[in-house]
Amino acid sequence: MRDTLVLNASFEPLSTVTLKRAVVLVLQSKAVVEQAHPELRLRGAEVDIPAPRVIRLCRYVRVPFRRQAPWSRRGVLVRDRHRCAYCGRRATTVDHVVPRSRGGQDTWLNTVASCAEDNHRKADRTPEQAGMPLLREPFEPTPADAMLLVWGKEGFGAFPAGWARSTAGADIGGARFRSEGGPH
Repeated sequence: MRDTLVLNASFEPLSTVTLKRAVVLVLQSKAVVEQAHPELRLRGAEVDIPAPRVIRLCRYVRVPFRRQAPWSRRGVLVRDRHRCAYCGRRATTVDHVVPRSRGGQDTWLNTVASCAEDNHRKADRTPEQAGMPLLREPFEPTPADAMLLVWGKEGFGAFPAGWARSTAGADIGGARFRSEGGPH
């Protein structure tokens, strides 16, 4: 499982890697541990390091600009924080605002998280036809927003303290963040 966040030297999120890969980067002095698991340490004959949860590369890596995050069902559920766009309950499925049978595509702006009951009730209709208004409009997250949303499920405790301060007041994925920890 990819459970370690990799930050660029400028503290921008780049990707996630396995714990093993993160340890290799730290041992090769290519990265430093910004945040470690509280109780987990990795020990060897001559090594004793904290298990990294967030690492930062020592050298800046230039990344080609990517305009949009790739669409996925999991991404839609994470973007909408597993909350139904129609009733606000726990969402387990993805619903197409404009149904696929009517030309609707698998895009960020045409899909929302939905509970199975509302997805079934809306069926092959638009929200207006079904009399089911959206509680919030779908949006298209940037690649960085998508990664922050995934890590944001644990709150700012998942980020190094300095990095949380650098994003204070930022509008990330439609949720305003404060440095005190979490969306408001």
